[in-house]
Amino acid sequence: MNESYPIVSFMGLRFNPANDLAILVSCVIIFFLVYWLARKPSIRPNGRQNALEYLIDFTNGIVKSAMPGKEGKRFGLFAFTLFLFVFVNNQLGLFFQLDIGGKTWFRSATADPIITMSLAMMILLISHFFGVVFNGFKGYMKEYISPVSFLLPINLIENITNFVTLALRLYGNIYAGEVLLLLIRELAFSGHGLLGGVSFIGGFAIEVIWQGFSVFIGTIQAYIFVTLSSVYISEKVISD
Repeated sequence: MNESYPIVSFMGLRFNPANDLAILVSCVIIFFLVYWLARKPSIRPNGRQNALEYLIDFTNGIVKSAMPGKEGKRFGLFAFTLFLFVFVNNQLGLFFQLDIGGKTWFRSATADPIITMSLAMMILLISHFFGVVFNGFKGYMKEYISPVSFLLPINLIENITNFVTLALRLYGNIYAGEVLLLLIRELAFSGHGLLGGVSFIGGFAIEVIWQGFSVFIGTIQAYIFVTLSSVYISEKVISD
C-alpha cells in the first residue's frame, strides 16, 4: 500500500496531519467517554459506572499481575490511560479513513511505526526513570551486572529488543489489518455489470466480517501492549 501523507512544516519541525488528527480525535473520544461514564457516581453503581469500574479493575489487574507489591499502585492510572489510548487508536482506521487528492489525511495513528516507536520509547524511559526512583542509581546499575558481570552486554541488548518488539508488534498488526481492509474494499468495487454486483456484495460481506475480527485484534493488541509495558517497567522497578 503506497500511502502518501501531507507534511506540514512549522518552525523547522515536520508534522504529519494524519497522525496528529487521529491522536487528537482519540483524545477527544476518550475524554468524553470517561466523562460520560464517570458522571454522577453513586453507592449503587448504574450501568455506566459499572462499565468504568470494570475497565479500571481490568487495567489494575494487568499492573498487579506484573507488580503485585506496593510498586504497582503508582501505575494503575497510567495503565488505564495507555490502554484506552492504544485501543481507540487501533479502531479509528477500521471505520474511517480519509484520502484527499492522493494524500491520506486520517487513519489509525498506531498504523504508523513512528507513533508506536514513540509509545515504546515512552515506556522505556518511564521504566528506567522509576528504576532509579525505586532502587537508587546504584541499585539500578546493579541490575545490569546481575547475577554475573559478563551479562552486561546481553542486558543492554535486551533493552533494545524490548523497545523494537514492543513497537513493531503493535504497528505490524494494525497496519496489516488496515491494508487488508483496503484490499477488500478495492475488490468490492473492482467488477462491472453483473460481476460488479456479485463482487460488491461479496466484498461488503467480507469487509463486515474482517472489521469485526480487526476490532478483536485491536483490543488484544492494546491488552498485549499494556501487559508488556507493565512487565518491562516491573523488571526495572522490582529489584531481586
